[in-house]
Amino acid sequence: MRIKILFVFIVISSVCKAQYSFSGYTNPEEWDKSVYLSIVDDYRKMAGVYSEQIIAKTTADSTGYFEFKGNILDFDNRIYRIHVDRCSDDKQGVNHFNGHCSDSEALLFIAKNTDTLKLPFSFGKQIFCEVESNNPKANAFLKIDSLKNDMRFAYGEFRSEANRRLNNKKWFKTLQSYGETLNEPLAELYIFTYLSERSSDLHSYYIEDLKNNDYYDNLKARLEQSYPNTLYTKQYKNELEADRYMLENSSGKTNSNLNVLLYSFLALSLILNGFFLFRYWKQNKSKIEDLKAKLSKQEQVVLEHLLMDKTNKDIAESLFLSVSTVKTHTNNIYRKLNVQSRDDAKSLFTK
Repeated sequence: MRIKILFVFIVISSVCKAQYSFSGYTNPEEWDKSVYLSIVDDYRKMAGVYSEQIIAKTTADSTGYFEFKGNILDFDNRIYRIHVDRCSDDKQGVNHFNGHCSDSEALLFIAKNTDTLKLPFSFGKQIFCEVESNNPKANAFLKIDSLKNDMRFAYGEFRSEANRRLNNKKWFKTLQSYGETLNEPLAELYIFTYLSERSSDLHSYYIEDLKNNDYYDNLKARLEQSYPNTLYTKQYKNELEADRYMLENSSGKTNSNLNVLLYSFLALSLILNGFFLFRYWKQNKSKIEDLKAKLSKQEQVVLEHLLMDKTNKDIAESLFLSVSTVKTHTNNIYRKLNVQSRDDAKSLFTK
């Protein structure tokens, strides 16, 4: 019995202390010191910079070093992005309109709350080119991007229509097969997004492939098994149903009214996905703002440091306060939020 109790205590302790650490270097001569961490729930928004996805911001030091750490992330793998740019805070809304930012550098990776991720400088102080992590799936997107670069080189050897068609067919299958070997559905979604993009030359191959290849149903099964009830799986299932509905009703001759209906259905599916994601983000943001509104400005600043697992001494040094003043602010925060400890306070901002 004592052994069982000890085992449970060890497990609980390890979970409570679990936290992520994402660190690396930027080049201060090229990039602004602000570094952003985002969670990507919509896999159609993996490319680009979206303000609604940002969950943390930090500042690199004079050497370019930065770090994100805490325990607010999911305990299952999710898609995250770290990015830097040259946009000032007052211009980010304009420069990041619809996700576009021509003056940024970003890294996509897979991680969970217990992961350590390091992004060292590569040759020539290039940033976000290497990933060192205790999660073996963290660098899956970098591997895929490397393969896509090989593909672009193959296209460039002979710029003819015949060469393009042959390469389309070859690389469509190559990328799809490579995704399966990674044994990670999120990595397969990264490839699926690229192959099924409607503006891509590969989209016609995707439509043909969808007619008789059971790969897509198998991917759905892998997502349902590894990531049940996540936005990734719901979005994929909705898109698959919409594309198949379009296929079933586009064989033979179709009139213009039917085309309008099909594309309307597809647009509605995408709008609903977007609405669901926006509502989730809005509700979570509103809850956090309501909680913080109960606190004074100074208490809100202290709270931010508490959520970063800083000690009272560290907070005091950062804010030029005495330790006793920090303790007073902390007790006021607990009282106003109706919590008893730091862990209780963190849980209010991480649900």
